[in-house]
Amino acid sequence: MSISSPEQTGVAGIPALSVPMLSLAAFGSGISLRVTDPMLPQLAKEFAVSLGDASNVITVFSIAYGLSQLFFGPVGDRYGKYRVIAFATLACAVTSLFCALAPGYVPLLVARLTAGATAAAIIPLSMAWIGDVIPYHQRQPVLARFLIGQILGLATGVLVGGLAADAGNWRLPFFIVAGIFLCASLALFTLNKRLPDEARKVRHVQGSAITRMANEFRHILSLPWARMVLLTVFLEGAFLYGAFAFIASHMHHAYHMSLTSAGALVMLFGLGGFVFAVASATLVRKLGEVGLSLWGGIFVALALLATGLAPVWWWAIGGCFGAGLGFYMLHNTLQINATQMAPERRGAAVSAFASCFFLGQSVGVGIAGLVVERLGTANVMVIGAAGVLAVAIRFSLKLKGRHSRP
Repeated sequence: MSISSPEQTGVAGIPALSVPMLSLAAFGSGISLRVTDPMLPQLAKEFAVSLGDASNVITVFSIAYGLSQLFFGPVGDRYGKYRVIAFATLACAVTSLFCALAPGYVPLLVARLTAGATAAAIIPLSMAWIGDVIPYHQRQPVLARFLIGQILGLATGVLVGGLAADAGNWRLPFFIVAGIFLCASLALFTLNKRLPDEARKVRHVQGSAITRMANEFRHILSLPWARMVLLTVFLEGAFLYGAFAFIASHMHHAYHMSLTSAGALVMLFGLGGFVFAVASATLVRKLGEVGLSLWGGIFVALALLATGLAPVWWWAIGGCFGAGLGFYMLHNTLQINATQMAPERRGAAVSAFASCFFLGQSVGVGIAGLVVERLGTANVMVIGAAGVLAVAIRFSLKLKGRHSRP
């Protein structure tokens, strides 16, 4: 069977654990991404830096994560996506150990930078591989189920980070993450050997690697719809995570909650995402892509406003849950469009998408870190709410116009 038209046929003979093991790797990636959020007050105190400076552990991870994805997309196309994911997951185990053993603030920043670079392959290449082997009409629910790993990882990272911060041991979570990545990499290497040839496909191309990468991204950026999707996901990442990174700190300072309790509260973001993943097939059928993107933005905006302006802490229960549900409604719609922006260069296209998302996060968290001491965490969340809503409305209108064309 040829994989040249996966949108119609898919690929037969895929081992049952192939996607769940990708999801396990995504679980480790999710923990790595968010584990430092509730640690910021403790890291600021331990290293004698401001809260804004402490947030650099998030920013450098996101910058490295975003930029490195521009490299991994073409590499996955060239050497096989599943194989590259397995090697990257093994590298993640090593860089997580670097974070755990960092002797000070600057070494921790360097370690987080390397951790972001190695984790960059997992999510975009997994999405691109699913795009290769799953027909388009079945793809969105499969992507949603794959993302359960990342969703649970994001939630677990916030909880574990809060527990570690209250216990005064910020290093322990990184040792745990290293173990998760090691187990996932061994499973991925084993499964890669069992994949049918069509699912391990590589593109044999000639010429300089740098020239090939430039040509790949030049082609993608030449497509108007690709540019729209990439800009949208960049702004989504900037506005949402510029606010989200400070939710635990906001609950800690505004309501004197322990960092463990604040982390547990933020876990509800992951629960909202999990609910979307479970109900994705029904939601896609009832709302369609336009409805998902629009209502997702509305839910996120209301949730951030409720969390930032709440007169009592328990408003944030619904706020964190609603933010997670709304985010995945919007983001999953962007993801499905990303897998179809340039099917013949899917690895590079999805990597460009993920790169824009995480570069947006780094910009958003970086700017929020600069202004949070002056504006306060509540106002940072209000700005994030307004930004996400504007982005969602704009994208849903563009998507509606695209779908209405003959």
